[in-house]
Amino acid sequence: MPTRRVVFVVFPHFQILDLAGPHEVFTAAGQRTGEVEIEVVAAERGPVVASSGLSVSPTLTADQLQGPVDTVIAVGGRGVYRAREDERLVNWLRHTAQGARRVASVCSGAFLLASAGLLDGRRAVTRWASCDRLAADHPEVAVDPRPIFVRDGHVWTSAGVTAGMDLALALVEQDHGAQLSREIARQLVMFVQRPGDQAQFSTQLAAQRPARAPVREVREWIVDHLDEDLTVAALAARAGMSERDFARVFREAVGRTPAGYVETARVEAARRPLETTDVTMEAIARSCGFGTAETFHRSFKRLLTVTPGAYRERFARPGALPGPR
Repeated sequence: MPTRRVVFVVFPHFQILDLAGPHEVFTAAGQRTGEVEIEVVAAERGPVVASSGLSVSPTLTADQLQGPVDTVIAVGGRGVYRAREDERLVNWLRHTAQGARRVASVCSGAFLLASAGLLDGRRAVTRWASCDRLAADHPEVAVDPRPIFVRDGHVWTSAGVTAGMDLALALVEQDHGAQLSREIARQLVMFVQRPGDQAQFSTQLAAQRPARAPVREVREWIVDHLDEDLTVAALAARAGMSERDFARVFREAVGRTPAGYVETARVEAARRPLETTDVTMEAIARSCGFGTAETFHRSFKRLLTVTPGAYRERFARPGALPGPR
């Protein structure tokens, strides 16, 4: 089999994990198959200092890279905004990508790809906190803030830090099959390879913290009483407010409707039993307040774009604890 040459692009103040995580995945694939060669490329000679202060010595400068490239991967980090202003680097990336089989980015490395015109007309993702900026800076890119990684044709982009390892595992699976990808995930003590359409952050973390005490107290009460009556009427009564005022204040403070927040809280709670037990879908649905397995299935898939069954298959840990049937 021909050697697949994987080239990582770094720059001053890059995020070290954006390089180290995917690099380890491809290193493991190369050790097992003998078909992967890895290069780390920078614009200039000499060590490149990451945002953490650690230094990396690139194997080549951009000008020195010769020969075919299979996959080019732009890492992210706070230095990416200055790096994208380096015309030589951006032009080199554009030229190299034209001859590569695949192009990818980790985290904010998407800004480098976008500056090179490689994301024009494509769906892409970056770390959730930078999605709005990517969309504003590059309106020609269809930014989707939800997934942990996205494939659009031969171009792949990922969310922040550890999502880069999920992307790398997906690339290894494309080249060498699912079995090797899963073996590498186990070797790296990753419980399982996450699917690209998995949501990239906790739905609970997405909500703002309400400033008004009654709403804040109700929000905190909700997560411990998911199997109770959580209608607007019941929650408004607990807050001592009219239904109309409660719904308005809750949405202004939290950033979503009470019903939307309750649904995401219930889906979030359902993740743990799916990962750590073999409890039936019906039992999980009841304990989390969905009522029926069908309602649970619809809500889970709508919010996380994966079914509860598929989530359990990918995330269940060995030795799941037995639960009520």
